[in-house]
Amino acid sequence: MSWWQELIDNPVIQQKFPEATLETVYMVGLSGILTGLLGIPLGLLLHASSSGGLTPNRPVNAVVGFLANIIRSMPFLILMIALIPFTRFVVGTTLQWQAAVVPLTIGAVPFYARLVETAVRDVNPGKVEAARVMGATRLNIVRHVLLREALPALVSSYTVTVIALLGYSAMAGVIGAGGLGALAISYGYQRFDNGVMFACVAVLVVMVVVVQAVGDHLARRLDHR
Repeated sequence: MSWWQELIDNPVIQQKFPEATLETVYMVGLSGILTGLLGIPLGLLLHASSSGGLTPNRPVNAVVGFLANIIRSMPFLILMIALIPFTRFVVGTTLQWQAAVVPLTIGAVPFYARLVETAVRDVNPGKVEAARVMGATRLNIVRHVLLREALPALVSSYTVTVIALLGYSAMAGVIGAGGLGALAISYGYQRFDNGVMFACVAVLVVMVVVVQAVGDHLARRLDHR
């Protein structure tokens, strides 16, 4: 019997692998959506409140930037453990993929916000000044100049963030969050089942490749330079 047939006939692969794959998709998908919805406004706030932004405000920029840096500097495993009481308060449990969404989102939002800040900062200042001369409001400048011009970079940054979330989701299995990470640890590592470990790693690699390919394609389509 070939190793491929042995892998297919493995009861863990047949019974638990599909569910674990879906759990990874769910936790990364939901946390990715929340990261985009929260990370873009936070990144715009960081840029707008900076010295060269639309509404410079040093105290706000310092406080928001400091909090973002603290979260970004924490190893994700420590962040998950530190957030256990908050996670239990929000979702009522610290187990399964639903609980993993909380630390995944909190860990990814500052990361993406900094990438958003960098992308917006790289927009040609001349276009911002031209919009100001034409009487555009700050909101219009953000919507029609900053976000529009930075859109390809925002998509590329979001792609990087989602790929990071895939890695974090595997790590979340350490504290019982479910998904491919939990399956790899429970069966691949603790029970020395190399087939399960290989399958989990292979699917995660495929997910990363697909996300990167889709992100690169969208970024190229949106780049009109």
